[in-house]
Amino acid sequence: MSERPDREPSEPVSGPVLREPDLPRTAKQRPKALRTGWTTGTCASAAARAAALHLVTGEPQAWVEVALPSGRRVTFAVERSTELRPGRTEAVVVKDAGDDPDVTHGSHLTATVSWRDEPGIELHGGIGVGVVTRPGLGLEVGGPAINPVPRAMISQAVGEVVDVATRGVDVTISVPDGEKRARKTTNARLGILGGISILGTTGIVRPFSTASWRASVEQAVSVAAAQDAPAVVLCTGGRTEKGAMELLPELPEVCFIEVGDFTGAALRRAVEHGVGRVVFVGMVGKLTKLASGVLMTHYTRSKVDTAVLADITRAVGGPEPVAAEVAAANTARHAYELWDAAGLLQTAGVELCRRVVDVMERFVDRRIAAEAAMVDFTGRTVVAMCSGDGGLLP
Repeated sequence: MSERPDREPSEPVSGPVLREPDLPRTAKQRPKALRTGWTTGTCASAAARAAALHLVTGEPQAWVEVALPSGRRVTFAVERSTELRPGRTEAVVVKDAGDDPDVTHGSHLTATVSWRDEPGIELHGGIGVGVVTRPGLGLEVGGPAINPVPRAMISQAVGEVVDVATRGVDVTISVPDGEKRARKTTNARLGILGGISILGTTGIVRPFSTASWRASVEQAVSVAAAQDAPAVVLCTGGRTEKGAMELLPELPEVCFIEVGDFTGAALRRAVEHGVGRVVFVGMVGKLTKLASGVLMTHYTRSKVDTAVLADITRAVGGPEPVAAEVAAANTARHAYELWDAAGLLQTAGVELCRRVVDVMERFVDRRIAAEAAMVDFTGRTVVAMCSGDGGLLP
């Protein structure tokens, strides 16, 4: 999405060119390749296969092989395999997230498998697996937070061991400390209560995966839309999110989304779900990148353009010597300090927010009403804002 489709060919485009650069496979350059890991879904499927093999053969399994969605097969060590009673077994696979900073790294994905009367596989969520309590996740409300791809992987892993056309098995996935680990995630805000989610689309965790973060942002927008949220509030990090919640206390928690660098992705998803208003709350650096037309703002793919800040300085009547200093500033924070020293912080901040609003609305062809607020470096104090008619910002 970029320019409005109804613009006349001769009408000049106002504002910066809109860009949404993509990231490399890893967000940081390292002297050696980062180690990939395995999703909770893959580890759950391995545990389920181990338990099913123990159930069928009567022998505990030290290693099991499972298929990834790509068809590739991988082997996992089994931490523990136990017969709980005749006709009921349990196996554990420890999750290895590789070099990804994953809160589920080291968790014990546990599968309990038992015979049932009817043919087929019945999948359940046990202790430490979250329960879905809100729509918008593509999962049944009241059911376990086990996403479709992991469900298919678990079914395939068990189905390779048991002829489920003639025999039935119950499979329960649990994570003993899943509820504690889930406190470090956004699950509760998304309406997933009591534990972690069993996730994965490829079965593989890519270190510092931008795809997973982007997907979590898009999912959060979908959940907010499903709750009929009046708006979504995009925050660049934890500090700005706290400030945004204090600024807009009337909004439910589900409206607030830690968007990171993926403003463009969030805006597109908001349009898809008919969300009519988006508020962006951030510090001067991210706001400057957005005002420059950059909708994916990671430092490896975009830099702060101090020329934009210098132009803003002139636009609000700042003297040329100050504008020249701003143009030569080392960082956006340095420019912010120069504005403050010159008594221009509030007026320049408002103009910066106005340009951010224009970029966001242009990016979605004016199908969303946008607002923006700049906070200080504590994230808690609002320095400037731009809000149109009927806006949420005070």
